[in-house]
Amino acid sequence: MSACLLIIDAMNLIRRIYAVQEKQNKNIDFALSATSNTACNALQKMLRVHQPTHVICVFDSHQKSWRHALFSEYKQGRKPIPTALKDYLPKIQDAFYEMGIESLITEQDEADDLIATLADKVTEYQQRCIIVSTDKGFYQLLNAYTSIYDYFQSQHLDSYFIEQRWGIKINQLIDYWAITGISSSAIKGVEGVGEKGALTLLKEYQSLNNMLATNDQPTTDKRLLKVQTQHQEVTLAKQLVSLKKDIQLGFNLKDLRYPQSK
Repeated sequence: MSACLLIIDAMNLIRRIYAVQEKQNKNIDFALSATSNTACNALQKMLRVHQPTHVICVFDSHQKSWRHALFSEYKQGRKPIPTALKDYLPKIQDAFYEMGIESLITEQDEADDLIATLADKVTEYQQRCIIVSTDKGFYQLLNAYTSIYDYFQSQHLDSYFIEQRWGIKINQLIDYWAITGISSSAIKGVEGVGEKGALTLLKEYQSLNNMLATNDQPTTDKRLLKVQTQHQEVTLAKQLVSLKKDIQLGFNLKDLRYPQSK
């Protein structure tokens, strides 16, 4: 039987819902309760829409990760999760559990890497995977079996859509972000190249490795020279934007079956 794993980027969903509820409710307790109810309703809608055989909600640990060890400025300046919401998360996770949906949390890894590992393991056996998130970083995971669902826009994203919209292949996205940087994560990329320059370079050289491999060859391309002279910076950026797919999970897909047998 064909399986379909629905992976919810839980904090991406919850924080967006909370931002709305916080504005609408002056009472913080009401805002938190409304966030939990709205998130549960959102999950119910997604279950009806996607009809998954397996479901998991993945939460951030809110601890510094291996990326911080490599780059101390990683995500510097990003607004932290509100304390009240952070303290309330166990109640939201309990509400999800009452719906028959498990929550995955770890102290060592980022949710993005956990999601990437889950998606990779499922699609390795040519089973479907749907990632619910608005985070563009997951675009690098898109393939014939993995798609992304933007709940807030009710929009399905696949590799064809992204390649047509961005004018770049999925397997070039990591190199693209390494060159352009990701401001929301404080990853700087290569100074002075920009998005258009990165696209032009990738169309000509296909990959960052090819650009760096021509370092001993004379060139008049100023953008290529900037990539080459910032070799260490762009290599670090590529490592930071690449999602890990080899985390030891400690459970099997059958543990995420929905609905769970009683």
